[in-house]
Amino acid sequence: MAVSQTDIDALNAALKNGERVVKSDGVLVEYRSIAELISARNSLVAQMAAESSVARPRQTIIVHGGRGFRGA
Repeated sequence: MAVSQTDIDALNAALKNGERVVKSDGVLVEYRSIAELISARNSLVAQMAAESSVARPRQTIIVHGGRGFRGA
């Protein structure tokens, strides 16, 4: 299931109003507690972050701390 910002906004609005019932995309969900609602919101935020994250290319940093080669 793809997570949308409207799903997260609906959960945030329910938290703001102290409600345990959320309607999003025509689906009505009643949570048992506010803690469960917060857990659902945090889960959706994590899923959305995972879907939108872009892997950065690996970088290598070389540090040289010596004086170099001194020939005789």
